[in-house]
Amino acid sequence: MHSIGSFTSCAENLSEVLDRAARAAQRRPDLGITLLDNRGRESDFRDYDAFARSVREGAGRWRALGLAPGERVLICLPTSWEFFDAWLGCVMVGALPVALAPPGALGSPTAQVQKALQICTSIDASWLIAQTMLVDEAQRLVEEDASNQVEARVLDVDDWSRTTPQRGSEVLAEPGETAFLQLTSGSTGLPRAVEVSHRAIVHNAMAIHDAVAEIDGAPCDHLVSWLPLYHDMGLIGCFFNSLINHTPLDLLTPRSFLARPWIWLEATSRRTNVMSPAPNFAYQLCVERVSAERAAALDLRSFRHVLSGSEMVRPETVDAFLEHFAPARVDPHRFRPSYGLAEATLGVSIESRGRGVHTQTVADVETVALGSPMADVEVRVVDPAATEARDWSSLEALPDGEVGAVIMRSPALMTGYFRDPEATAEVLRDGWLDTGDLGMIHDREIYLTGRRKEILILNGVNVMPHEIEWIAEGVSVAGGSERCGAFSVLDEHGERPVLVMETTLKDQDALQDLHHRVESAVGRALSFPLSELVFVRRGSIPRTSSGKVQRRALRDDYAAQRLDRVEVASDPGEPGAAARS
Repeated sequence: MHSIGSFTSCAENLSEVLDRAARAAQRRPDLGITLLDNRGRESDFRDYDAFARSVREGAGRWRALGLAPGERVLICLPTSWEFFDAWLGCVMVGALPVALAPPGALGSPTAQVQKALQICTSIDASWLIAQTMLVDEAQRLVEEDASNQVEARVLDVDDWSRTTPQRGSEVLAEPGETAFLQLTSGSTGLPRAVEVSHRAIVHNAMAIHDAVAEIDGAPCDHLVSWLPLYHDMGLIGCFFNSLINHTPLDLLTPRSFLARPWIWLEATSRRTNVMSPAPNFAYQLCVERVSAERAAALDLRSFRHVLSGSEMVRPETVDAFLEHFAPARVDPHRFRPSYGLAEATLGVSIESRGRGVHTQTVADVETVALGSPMADVEVRVVDPAATEARDWSSLEALPDGEVGAVIMRSPALMTGYFRDPEATAEVLRDGWLDTGDLGMIHDREIYLTGRRKEILILNGVNVMPHEIEWIAEGVSVAGGSERCGAFSVLDEHGERPVLVMETTLKDQDALQDLHHRVESAVGRALSFPLSELVFVRRGSIPRTSSGKVQRRALRDDYAAQRLDRVEVASDPGEPGAAARS
């Protein structure tokens, strides 16, 4: 394991990281990245020596195109060699890459292109590099609507790949300099661009590596991931973990996983001592989509570090996964709930005691322990009102087991939000980050109960949206593929709770039955009725890049009457009651 208390023994920047990985690959031919195809078969492999040479050719292409240090480049590419060459190539010339989901990964292509153009403007990007589909759609939108005008040059990745590399000096950054910009998940609003330094990347990747190794006293032998590279869990938790800690990596595309979730588990079963992180919904999706026959054919004893993070870890999902894949011999003690956020580069805590998923009841809700803080990370739970103080260095921690605002500090904290000093000052003060989360610490482990900004105040009682959502998804039993979102709206009577649920049901009797059961379950559990329960088509609830429900955007769609509703008749015989197909 590493000694990471001091940065002096680590690589100073990503250029040095790349050099060290390349030298390691010369001694270990297996050290590198394997791309898997859409059926999970090995498609292509590059050891890190060849990988480093290709990245530096990418830097030469940017040099030939005139990209200057400090300029921003929005990269909308799928998991591919081109993504790595373009992204790291930017870093090698001192520019700042910003990754965004390519069209088709989430939502409609038009909506994603409009988002890309908006982000280009907000970060004053010099270039937008993408596949032909996005380039064509961007040009069409710019021609049709003058409000879409952007200064960034839109570049087809095929044209970029044909650019002859230009030789030149590599920019050797200082450890504290910004290496790239990471877009936040945007679960409570529009994404901000987080400035992540070279030091923060190296420290966080090493801390994750060591936390995972803590149980066995040895690191994992292989990383397997389907997570998108535009998300910090895929980029830092998997790719940079592999590159910095010299661990081979197998990569699937997110689209391949969503179409055939079993290929992720098959990929882990082919390796030994595997670490693979995923959000909660991925485990639920495996339960729903992987047949009992496929599950019985797997051998998941190699899946030794089953990380769950990025969204709330639900104990019932883990229980369902363990039951469904019991024939595959998955070890329940290997489940590793974790906590992270873009402003901390990624990881804050990981379960590292070998206890698997364990819970505490907090405000009548079964809440999962998210492990102890990683190396050099300090977490405090404080009175939420205390965060209004100017000085956070002396904020007093609440007693063990008491819920409050979660603040933290570590060497991997962001430098700030790009060109947004006011937003930075709101959350970063005296070396401490206000995470915006509510939670508690018990027995040195972190338990999250929700987001402060999303609290619903109903009849004078604080209610977290996920409490309503979990009850509803427990009734529908479709938490992986069909999501729901809860929020409140204000009228003359105060806050009204609204729940929006995705469904594939079309039969009116089935819809009415589900409507009744959800309303009854929420009323019984929380002692208040829903003001409205709205059914919508599956896939129509807005999500972040990691799959979290964007409750604010959902509330806006509700208020603007933009929801693609599936109507439920109050009476089965009512004319026009048939649900839309």
